[in-house]
Amino acid sequence: MTVRLVKKVFLEGNIEVKTGISVGGGSVGLEIGGADKVVVRNPLTNEPYVPGSSLKGKMRSLLEKLYGKVTPGKDDKGNPTAMPCKCGDCLICEVFGVSAAEDKGMASRLIVRDCKLTDDSSKKLEKSKSTDMPFTEVKTEVVIDRITSAATPRNFERVPAGAEFVLNMVCNIYEGDKEDELLGKVFEGLRLVQDDYLGGCGSRGYGQVKFTLKPLTCKNQECYENDKPALPLEGIQIPKELL
Repeated sequence: MTVRLVKKVFLEGNIEVKTGISVGGGSVGLEIGGADKVVVRNPLTNEPYVPGSSLKGKMRSLLEKLYGKVTPGKDDKGNPTAMPCKCGDCLICEVFGVSAAEDKGMASRLIVRDCKLTDDSSKKLEKSKSTDMPFTEVKTEVVIDRITSAATPRNFERVPAGAEFVLNMVCNIYEGDKEDELLGKVFEGLRLVQDDYLGGCGSRGYGQVKFTLKPLTCKNQECYENDKPALPLEGIQIPKELL
């Protein structure tokens, strides 16, 4: 069977942080400034970023929950867990892929780049005198012992509200694909994340975001053969919630 790539569709824009967002890091203690949980950072610039895997995984997880595609399973240690859809037939599997280890393994059509701070946000956060750590704030929460009422403080590093990240995704369209349906599923995933949260501690107010997409562009075979720039993508309307 011959698989022909028809075009690459580029979805670009911004992610506005509406409430402090905490993505990535682990437990490190006081030696780097007092945060028990830290955000993931670029080791060269020290700037926080949103890993593409975090955004892509959240989109897929919410879509699977919406369509009842989450199935019970067990992890490597035998503990009960929820498994992603592996049917290989639905639009979710077509967009996000299925592991090659499965009978119906298929490559993901959607590429989600790591989301770096916009230049404007980077400059503002770097110069800010109100951040607790470079580019970020530290939010202190308190855990209350239900028996003794003892309070135990814990500190979480967050990228503060108002910061913006660069959104950059690519969707591969193959011969025979229904382009509008595939891109519609990507839009749906982004809208679900907007109404949920990105990163950790969402039930405690973290991670509300707003996506703003630019007009879609694409590159076909002619663009690559003749070194032409991306073309406007016609016929696909971006939902108003993402504008």
